[in-house]
Amino acid sequence: MIPKYRIRCVGGGEPVSDMTSLSCPAGHNSLLRTEYSSRRLKLAPHSGIFRYLCWLPVTHPLLPSGGPVTFTNKDLSQEMGLSHLSISFSGYSPEHHATLTTGSFKELEALPTLERLWELGKKIPVIASAGNTGRAFAGLSAQYKKPVVVVVPRDAVPRLWTTTPAQDVFLVAVDGDYTDAITVSAALAAVPGCVPEGGAKNVARRDGMGTVMLDAAVTLGRIPDHYFQAVGSGTGAIAAWEAAIRLIMDGRYGTNLPRLHLAQNKPFTPLVSAWQQRRRTIDPEIDMPDASNAIQAVMSPVLTNRSPPYGIAGGLFDALCATDGRMYGVSNEEGKTAMQLIRDTTGIDADPAAAVATAALMRATETGAVGPDDHILLNITGGGCERIREDYTLYPLEVSAMVAAGEPLDETGAELRRWVEQYG
Repeated sequence: MIPKYRIRCVGGGEPVSDMTSLSCPAGHNSLLRTEYSSRRLKLAPHSGIFRYLCWLPVTHPLLPSGGPVTFTNKDLSQEMGLSHLSISFSGYSPEHHATLTTGSFKELEALPTLERLWELGKKIPVIASAGNTGRAFAGLSAQYKKPVVVVVPRDAVPRLWTTTPAQDVFLVAVDGDYTDAITVSAALAAVPGCVPEGGAKNVARRDGMGTVMLDAAVTLGRIPDHYFQAVGSGTGAIAAWEAAIRLIMDGRYGTNLPRLHLAQNKPFTPLVSAWQQRRRTIDPEIDMPDASNAIQAVMSPVLTNRSPPYGIAGGLFDALCATDGRMYGVSNEEGKTAMQLIRDTTGIDADPAAAVATAALMRATETGAVGPDDHILLNITGGGCERIREDYTLYPLEVSAMVAAGEPLDETGAELRRWVEQYG
């Protein structure tokens, strides 16, 4: 039997035999990438993300499930002066047939990740999050009864809720920022039965997010000329680039990669700073001075990753180079203006990160970085939380353990071991 997919190191080209691996066995500082046996995109008879099961690294779909929705909006297009503007929305809006009840793009990552780890030995993922990713994994854990460990900064705990009571989530709150949560999650992933979710190194996560580009291409019949998204780590942008590469190989959707237009929220803009100087490495002193205060000042905390997969082979630097990409630093004021524009034209209460992406598009139209007749895809990566609160009862997640950044994790680790044992 021909396997559905294999994994290969982007940097050295080596095939990877350990399907659970997150890094190159030859030691390259590189992302791994899936290669699917089917070079043509074959649509499955499912709704949501698993319509694209052909190019997801799982055997079985988790059903029912939502997915990205691609649509046009005459009012927003006219406001922008664009004749071929399309929106990809990953959130909740029944009027737009958008059914992600966690209100976030991150649900696209969580669905194939949970299923793939279960298929590879019923592994329990440990996820570090600034809020949205944790809510997505917790929401799907509640829906499909799959255990997850979520580690977030203490300030992010109020952003974690589910629409079904969560019985299988071990939530760790860290007295620190997102980077501290990443450090704690790495330590807890060593508990037997647990594995690190992997972030950008997780092929299921990237391929799940890549369905945004797949859905757009299938809906529009072509790859867009330009792709706009706000980024913290840039993983979604890498995913869009990888999906476009597969679509070009398919042969039915065009031959050109979309130009990536990526935005960060001022004053925390390390990716913008590094890319403007075309440096492969991020220099903390140059690119994110006074990081703690800068993080506190943004309207979108989910865009504040201090350790993004930027310089790694196959990472964001390579994606920007391959697509002749652009980076934008967007102020809170610009973001709030864009947020209101989205609400006025589409009726969607957009996530702050989506507003940052929209503000970047507004600037690009004003400066001529995109033409009025170019085919443009705007990724509204989250929204609809106000409507979710109207349509569902929300259940806040209970904290299982509270830790301080840098403190020993012996007690929390022991508590997690006992929790994991109940899952065999």
